[in-house]
Amino acid sequence: MRILRYTCIQVVLFILFYFFAATGAHAAFMKFDKTTATVSVGSTFTLDAAVDAGSDQITSTDMWILYDPTLLEAQSASPSAFFPAVTNNITSGKVYIAGLVTDPGTYKTGVGTVATITFKGLKNGVATIAYDCRADVSNSSKVIKNAVDPTNVIVCSQNSTSVVTIGAGGAVTPTRVPTAVYGQQVVPTALPVTGFMDQFPKLLIVGGFFLISGIVMRVFLLL
Repeated sequence: MRILRYTCIQVVLFILFYFFAATGAHAAFMKFDKTTATVSVGSTFTLDAAVDAGSDQITSTDMWILYDPTLLEAQSASPSAFFPAVTNNITSGKVYIAGLVTDPGTYKTGVGTVATITFKGLKNGVATIAYDCRADVSNSSKVIKNAVDPTNVIVCSQNSTSVVTIGAGGAVTPTRVPTAVYGQQVVPTALPVTGFMDQFPKLLIVGGFFLISGIVMRVFLLL
C-alpha cells in the first residue's frame, strides 16, 4: 500500500511538471530592435531585423519587410553574425532578407539579429514598418525548424512592428499587407489583446491537470 501511495504521488508530480513545462514553451517570431524611431527628413536611421526561435532549433529564416515608400527609402541591409549566410534584396516598399546555416547538422537557437537595415526619411509623416507574414503564400516571412521534415514554425501574430516618425510627423500611415483572398489587411501599430479562444487550449490543460489530480488523490484517500 505504501508503494502504491508513493506511485500516486509520482504520477501527480509528473503531470504537474509536464503541463507547466508545456505551457512555458513559446513559438518563433520576428521583431525589430526598436518599436519606435525618429528621423529627420533627408537623414538615415538603422533598424535591426531579428528572429526569436522560441523553444525551437532553427536552420533558416525568410524575412519580408514592408514599409511606405513615399515616406521611407530602404538603402541597405547589412548581414549580422547570427546566421553564417545572409542575402538580401531591396525593392520599393519591400526588403527581403534570408539567413541560413551552412553546415549540415548545425542550427541556431534563441534570439539573433539577421541583418541591420538602413532607412532614409523622405518627407514629414509617420510610417509603420512591418513583417509580411501570411500562411497562404510562398513569398512570406518564415522560420524553418531543424527537423527531418523541415517545417515553418513562425507565429505571425507575435511579430512586432516599428513606428517611425519622420521630420514633423503627422498622421500614422499603416503598412498594408496584401492577402491572397481578402484584398488588403492593415497591420496595427500594436499587437491585439489575446482573446478567450486563444487561451482556451491552456485552460483545457489546466482543467485536465486538476481533473486527473482529483482522481488520483481520491484513489489515494481510499487506500
